[in-house]
Amino acid sequence: MKIYYSPKFAKEYKRLPKKTKNKAEVIEKIFRQNPFDSRLKTHKLSGKLNQFWSFSINHQYHIVFEIVSKNTIWFLSVGTHQIYR
Repeated sequence: MKIYYSPKFAKEYKRLPKKTKNKAEVIEKIFRQNPFDSRLKTHKLSGKLNQFWSFSINHQYHIVFEIVSKNTIWFLSVGTHQIYR
């Protein structure tokens, strides 16, 4: 699976606390194996973001992503629940 990182995602990721970045690296490895692993709590978004999906890094932080094809994913945004607005 190929994962691309949007410029917005990269900018937001740099601002994350170090502990959250470390957890995100572990979580991304799980995601690469199975994007729908129950530990990720992956779910389809609704409303204006209904074409995107999200999964959890931890209780506070989430990653919004787009499935472009079976083997191509775009990470679009990372942050707290405010990223859904």
